[in-house]
Amino acid sequence: MNAVLDLVGIALVVVATLLIGVYGLRISRTTGDFFVASRTVRPVWNASAISGEYLSAGTFLGLSGLVLLDGARGFWFPIGYAAGYLLVLVFVAAPLRRSGAYTIPDFIEARLESTAARRVTSIAVLVIGWLYIVPQLHGAGITLLVVAGVPEWVGAVLVAVLVAAAVAAGGMRAITYVQAFQYWLKLTALLVPVVCIAFALSGGPHDFDPALVFPAEAGPSGFDAYQTASLLIALLLGTMGLPHVLVRFYTSPTGVSARRTTVIVIVMVSAFYAVSSTMGLLARIAAPDLAVPGVADTVVLLLPSRVFPGLAGELLTALIVAGAFAAFLATSAGLVVSLAGVISQDVFSGSVRSFRLSAVLCALVPLAVALLTAPAGLGSSVGVVFVIAASTLSPVVLLGVWWRGLTARGAVAGMLSGGLAAGLALLVHGLIGGVGAAAPYLAQPAAWTIPLAAAVTVVVSLLDPRGPSPRTQRFLTRVHSPERR
Repeated sequence: MNAVLDLVGIALVVVATLLIGVYGLRISRTTGDFFVASRTVRPVWNASAISGEYLSAGTFLGLSGLVLLDGARGFWFPIGYAAGYLLVLVFVAAPLRRSGAYTIPDFIEARLESTAARRVTSIAVLVIGWLYIVPQLHGAGITLLVVAGVPEWVGAVLVAVLVAAAVAAGGMRAITYVQAFQYWLKLTALLVPVVCIAFALSGGPHDFDPALVFPAEAGPSGFDAYQTASLLIALLLGTMGLPHVLVRFYTSPTGVSARRTTVIVIVMVSAFYAVSSTMGLLARIAAPDLAVPGVADTVVLLLPSRVFPGLAGELLTALIVAGAFAAFLATSAGLVVSLAGVISQDVFSGSVRSFRLSAVLCALVPLAVALLTAPAGLGSSVGVVFVIAASTLSPVVLLGVWWRGLTARGAVAGMLSGGLAAGLALLVHGLIGGVGAAAPYLAQPAAWTIPLAAAVTVVVSLLDPRGPSPRTQRFLTRVHSPERR
């Protein structure tokens, strides 16, 4: 019975996604509809869509697992995720919208007037996007395995096929409607069980040893100062380098609208993080035996039945499963939309037909990687993506908006040095677990890879005999000039 309810929940999410996508298809006709929804998405609707795609498998399943495993240390992730939007709000949201670009490579090319810089940016966008999609597909596989005993590859294939179909059919405009709906579904899917479980635990005898459930080493006194600071820097600046986040601001009607959208996003994602973190805290009381790496990611799926044996627990689990699939679909769809726009313009003709072909290709590549790799911790997998994004795209985007002296050679050198340094550090740590005293610096490299990328960008730009583009001042004036109300 439990598996049947879970599968019904998944089926309802799939049907709703397809129906909303069909509605979006009916009004998606132009190239602008497919790439940026014709820049007509209003703040509340856009904020719902951004929140829907931002709250991924790492948040829906992984965040509760991190809190269960690490106690207070797990809270750095939601703090960094939400606070990252403050930097986006202050530094890049409105200027990116005023640039008139469709994608991040569009912005870099317009700012630097360099095809080479655009190509390097496009490669970085694709790598970041594909690395981000893989955990979503792994999460779908884990969910179906836990609730229905279905092989993991089935969930990954199901999400990849649905996302490719929805994006290819309606582009950005259709996906906007889908993601906005899925944010509210995800919030409801966690909020209802959390409230029910909290009431159940507060109304009965649940003796537990605080020192065991919340040990001192899992609190602030147990933090490693460097690793905590490096993680927070990666999360704060990584948001500014996520392609599916930045492309959303191109859909706003104006720069002012983009800023309002960001403020609403901060409120929405903070509310969701509060609910997800609470689930992890409740699990530390009701299911401490699940605090095992590899198992903790399933706590959201298993906890309701622990607290409510019988039909009530099964219904709550089915609701959570539906929300989990909404998370996988929304984030994967947002990433595929942003990546399809890049491939369509850089490899093909930039037409609607090429966008649809690119959407299918952008879903197949991470699917192949997901099928060939084993799932790691969902929260930590997403954290890796933030480190790479913060070390490659974030410095260049920030300097491109605010520093007149940026050159194409400086941007390329900065992206390559930051990306290679972060990738090599994480690879070495993954293979051999670090090298003595260097282990923390390899496990969390953002604190030195981001300054390295920024320093290389600035130094090479200053030494570049060509100097900045002659149209730089005109471009910067446009992106920083407020619109008339």
